[in-house]
Amino acid sequence: MRVMVASDAAVPVPAGLVLAPFRAARFSAAGPELAALTSPPYDVIDDDERAELEAAAEHNAVRLILPRDPDSADDGANRYERAARTLRRWLASGVLVRDTSPRLYVYEQRQDGHVQRGLVGALALADPDAQIVLPHENTMAGPVSDRLALTRATEANLEPIFLLYDGGGAASEAVAAAVRTEPLMDVSTADGVTHRLWTIEEPAALDVIAADLLPRRAVIADGHHRYATYRQYQAERHAAGDGDGPWDHGLTFLVDATVSGPQVHPIHRAVRGLTLADAVARAEQFFTVRPLTTGGDTAGALAGLLDDLAKAGLDGHAFVIADGSAAYLLTRPTADLLGRALPADRSAAFRGLDVTVAHLALISDVWGLEDTVGVVDYHHDAPAAVAAAQTHGGVALLLNPTPVTDVIAVAGAAERMPRKSTLFTPKPRTGLVMRPLD
Repeated sequence: MRVMVASDAAVPVPAGLVLAPFRAARFSAAGPELAALTSPPYDVIDDDERAELEAAAEHNAVRLILPRDPDSADDGANRYERAARTLRRWLASGVLVRDTSPRLYVYEQRQDGHVQRGLVGALALADPDAQIVLPHENTMAGPVSDRLALTRATEANLEPIFLLYDGGGAASEAVAAAVRTEPLMDVSTADGVTHRLWTIEEPAALDVIAADLLPRRAVIADGHHRYATYRQYQAERHAAGDGDGPWDHGLTFLVDATVSGPQVHPIHRAVRGLTLADAVARAEQFFTVRPLTTGGDTAGALAGLLDDLAKAGLDGHAFVIADGSAAYLLTRPTADLLGRALPADRSAAFRGLDVTVAHLALISDVWGLEDTVGVVDYHHDAPAAVAAAQTHGGVALLLNPTPVTDVIAVAGAAERMPRKSTLFTPKPRTGLVMRPLD
């Protein structure tokens, strides 16, 4: 069901949250063979993992999303054109096959007892000002330029973006009903995640889902740069006179966060430019500071620090600063500090975030450091943050995770969180469902 309203703009404007059925391209393999053809999202793959994925299978999806520069046999084609040739070859040879009719896909991920489920479809694109699809982080030009060049060459959405919405309803009921049937696909990947896929094709069911989603809003959990790429490519196609087309939608995994949403993890900081003793001395003027028992930088010791942090966070803002040999808990920032450091013109949701207080009050105001790359580095786990602090002679700043409800509240206020505020897992696996733009 494709619902659009008229607009003076060059691109169509959706009437609300629209997730349209489409004909996916999927690998013809199954089971362990299929698992070997999939990959994590492009932006979390380092050079070593890229090489491992390439070595694991000739047709691994990483060859599409992170193509290598061509050799002399490629007739001067750049890496993006190389990806396009690979995609066309896999479709022509049957490595990838197209589903015969448009449909929505129910996608489930299980990891360590956690279950995440949602719908994969073609999302009608909207400007953030329309308050339909809400970003919560800013984007950078480089990744958008890279993904845009790949989209132009391949004319395909190779990876879904990841959206969250809030609240139960017919769409979630349809997802729950689908998973009680036999899955179309059931595969486990090396990272310990089990992936299952179903389809919804019946027109009546699709109409019920569409009506339920239309008045809702969704927040981008992961894929801000890909969403910006979708919209820029859409604008280019309309500017070229191509009119309405598949470029008005983008491949999306849409999850009801209140029913079967993701796990949220903190992203810790390693701050250069001051010692732990200096960091503590400055913080004591504006925070309640308490030394913690560390027992060194072992996994058990760090787990204890994070447990102390989680308990303290139940009563308000809380942070742990550590350098591998000692650690301190920071709580109860003074009202004077928060009043001067947090912008009064921002929403209460934004000002209430731990990451906001960490960056604007602690790092910039109390420590007097410039909040830039090279001064503040980001790490997905506490051991890496502490190790980086030891290497560079700085401090690790450990945070609690940002609740999904806070992410949605900030996005709903049309504001952006400080960079690297959240890590949602599990991420959609690349290669299970792709969307050629034809």
